[in-house]
This record gives sequence, C-alpha cells and structure tokens, in this order.
Amino acid sequence: MRAPIGDFDTVAPAPDRLDELTAPVADAVRDWQGSVPAEAILFVDTEPQWADTAVFVEHYGRDLLQRSANCVVVEGRRAGETTLAACVVPSTTRVDVNGVVRRQLAARKASFASMETATGETGMEYGGITPIGLPTGWPVLVDPAVVDLPYVLVGSGRRRGKLLVPGKAFAQLPGAVVLEGLGRA
Repeated sequence: MRAPIGDFDTVAPAPDRLDELTAPVADAVRDWQGSVPAEAILFVDTEPQWADTAVFVEHYGRDLLQRSANCVVVEGRRAGETTLAACVVPSTTRVDVNGVVRRQLAARKASFASMETATGETGMEYGGITPIGLPTGWPVLVDPAVVDLPYVLVGSGRRRGKLLVPGKAFAQLPGAVVLEGLGRA
C-alpha cells in the first residue's frame, strides 16, 4: 500500500495495526464512527528519534510540512476549576492559547498543559499525542485548515509511528469544535 502523502516504507489501515497504537487510540479506532471509514485512517511506521516535525519532514518528505498537524493539550482555569482540551493546528502554526482557546474554554487563564499532565491524562507519549482517543468529554479544538486537507499527518499516541487521517474526520471527532484563527502564523 502506498501512502497518500509522504514517503513511507510501511503503510497499513490503522484497524490492522491496533497493536502499534496506545490503548486509548486503539480503542478509538476500533470503535470508530462517522462518515470517514476507519480503514481510511492509515498507520505509518516511523523512527521515534525523527518524531519532531522539522526532522520528520527531512526523512519522510518535505510535502508533509504543509500536510501535518500538531495536537497539543491545553488547560483553561477559572474560579478554581481546570478544563483540559486538545488543540489541532497545522504544524506551521502556533495555537492561539491566550485568545481563541481562552475564550472558547470560557477561562480566565489558559496555558499549555505540563508534559506530566498531557501524558498522564491522555495515556499517550509526549511527542505523539493525537486527537484520536482522547478522554471522553474533552473539547477538541480544530483549526479549519486541518479539516480542509485531503490527508493530515498526526501522532499515533506513540513517538514511533504516525497516523494519516482524512482532514474532514477531525471535525467528526467526539467533542470537536472547528475554530477559525486557532492556529496563528
């Protein structure tokens, strides 16, 4: 099988590679619902030392820079309450935490979650966090530029391996909210 984007040696439908995914991601793929079939989500095997975007595109294809997204965990705080959420933005942008995210979460203060919080709450590895398989009830804030892409490269829950996901699937994730201006240049 050939990947729709990038240059990968090993490509397979994610439902066929559940053993390569963390438990929450594997469960989400197994229980997948929506107009995009689970088989359209592809797992690509990659080297963990090349997981960060800049190094990754050097090894697997420069075209991936414009076709990849980062998923970061943020926390909004107000009146002693903390809300965790995920933000999915093109890898060439930064999350507008203090503007768009803070307002969407109705928070007085918003910030990136600590590595311990992000990995502990998601059950995923740092550097591999993906919006597929996040805890129930989390808002998943998605930049429309991600939804508009035919395929998007995102983490797989681990530093080894990535997922290629049809862009429109991100708008169908549980808790998804597509927000203009979420990713800023």
